[in-house]
Amino acid sequence: MDIIIQSLGFQAGDTLENFIQEKLKALKSADIVRANVILYRGPDSNPDNSYCEIRLEIPGNDPFVKKHSPYFETSVSECVEVLTQMLQKHKRKVIDSRKAETQLIQDKINEAGENAPDADVELEDVVK
Repeated sequence: MDIIIQSLGFQAGDTLENFIQEKLKALKSADIVRANVILYRGPDSNPDNSYCEIRLEIPGNDPFVKKHSPYFETSVSECVEVLTQMLQKHKRKVIDSRKAETQLIQDKINEAGENAPDADVELEDVVK
């Protein structure tokens, strides 16, 4: 996974960049191609003026999270937590759809078996 870190209006230190890379490498997904991280400061009147935006590039829709807090480290941690939940939800949705397809195929096999008990049922016939 490629990690691109952009800090707008200031120079991010090595410790902050290493912290971000460690947090993002904790995201376990083979589908992640790239992570785009943008760090910037908001208006001075806002006490929570350290913003972090993370966009993960994966096949399909790209998850995007934006958080702010007094410190960049806290913002990054919150973003990674939300992205972890989003990836888990996506994974569950994919698994559930596969289970639904498996159940549909099993039902078709059972139907074909009841209609013609002596005939062999081919998987190709069921999938059509």
